[in-house]
Amino acid sequence: MSATRSYNVLFISTEGSARSLIAETILNKEGAGRFIAYSAGQTPDPEAHPYAIDLLEHMRYETSDLAPLSVKQLQEKQLPEIDFIFTLSDHAQDSVQPDLGLNTMTAHWSITNPKKVPGNEAERRLAFADTFKQLYNRIGVFINLPITTLDKLSLQTKLDEIDKQQ
Repeated sequence: MSATRSYNVLFISTEGSARSLIAETILNKEGAGRFIAYSAGQTPDPEAHPYAIDLLEHMRYETSDLAPLSVKQLQEKQLPEIDFIFTLSDHAQDSVQPDLGLNTMTAHWSITNPKKVPGNEAERRLAFADTFKQLYNRIGVFINLPITTLDKLSLQTKLDEIDKQQ
């Protein structure tokens, strides 16, 4: 993998309206120039969750183009070869992964679905903030990996270890 190229990253969750969209948005801003992020849901919701949009806008991230897509819809867009796929839900991890490149590396980051957290509005918004924090921390570790200097096995080990980040 060349030092000057951009890496294409796909985040997959169940509905694609919160976790994967948040991850896509964070990586596209924090990893700009090195990473291009996409997101998909296995059974996508019709629109992004409003709490996710509110949180991202509050954190000064661009949200105008965010919309849940299915993996099939992404494949129809004829994306470039995907270098990394991160599943963010246990359901997504257990499902068959899309064929988006011969050299695609995969890892699972277990992130609780903030949409499923019970409670009042404040408690639910706090769950979205916690999801943001977990993803931001993991993505921070990911973008600082020495991708070009690690062999494939070492890189896979590092990708898997990221799930332990809080």
